[in-house]
Amino acid sequence: MTATVDTLGSGRELVSAALRDAVARLDPAMRLVVAYHLGWCDPHGNPLDGNGGKAVRPTMALLAAQACGAPAADALPGAVAVELVHNFSLVHDDLMDRDTERRHRTTVWAVWDDATAVLAGDVMLSLAHEVLLDCDSPYAIQAGRVITTATRELIRGQAQDMAFEQRDDVRLPECVDMALGKTGALLAASAEVGAVLAGATPTTAAAMSDYGRHVGLAFQLVDDVLGIWGRPETTGKPVFSDLRAHKKSLPITWTVERGDGAGRRLAAWLVGAPDETTPETELRAIAGLVEDAGARDWALAQARRRIGLAERALDSVPLQDAPCAALRDLARFILDREA
Repeated sequence: MTATVDTLGSGRELVSAALRDAVARLDPAMRLVVAYHLGWCDPHGNPLDGNGGKAVRPTMALLAAQACGAPAADALPGAVAVELVHNFSLVHDDLMDRDTERRHRTTVWAVWDDATAVLAGDVMLSLAHEVLLDCDSPYAIQAGRVITTATRELIRGQAQDMAFEQRDDVRLPECVDMALGKTGALLAASAEVGAVLAGATPTTAAAMSDYGRHVGLAFQLVDDVLGIWGRPETTGKPVFSDLRAHKKSLPITWTVERGDGAGRRLAAWLVGAPDETTPETELRAIAGLVEDAGARDWALAQARRRIGLAERALDSVPLQDAPCAALRDLARFILDREA
């Protein structure tokens, strides 16, 4: 675990300067909002020591390039691009979910307003493509296509997630498909774009994409577990946040689809509209119901299975030993994370 933390720290350090250079292109108003979201400053522009998250996606891009025999620097534009797309999605996600806290800080829309959050997300997405188009790699267009396709898939998954809020008949295969879009697509692109910018063969790039996609679904499964049973002081989100929002997450959908006593009770409870005033005691009882039904164990078992499939994808092509081992460690870190 320590090695993975060090790897993430190294990835964040390498990407940070390039990410700051990219954000410096923005006009002062948007630059402030984006810098705040990334943890670099307070709402007034006063510098902070925040790092803006774990940097899983850019680190994956850099490691993928190294695993394919290229220096990490070759994948730096791709690493910056995936981090910008990821943060575009977070700012918009917070707005759509009306979440007021992320990473232990007030979210963009709650500090400024809805329109500012929309614009901040939009400008990060635009900047991601600009960074790739401006790089001098002969594979820049191909890399840009990877990011563009992943963004479309991410938006598809988010649209499904929103549509699920209005339905009481969401099935588990639909929920998995949603997660593969909302979370899996960008992690798949993170690994693939590193391989593409390294000049890897299509077979190797496809294997990297498979690796990232499986890691992405494992990430979402663990995220859904943390959304119900995670500790707020660690996750940075309110207690039982996903339950309070009546999210049709993977463990929730699995429980309902079983159709037994626990599933029927949970389905009946979900019919009511989300209520911010729902007592914590009620949410705790629902969390206990879902856990007793076996959903927590199921979700973590499925996450472990996906990590196994990710490792098989790495085994299917020739890769450099050390960065390949780091990609394995990164996958296991995602499985064991608490935030």
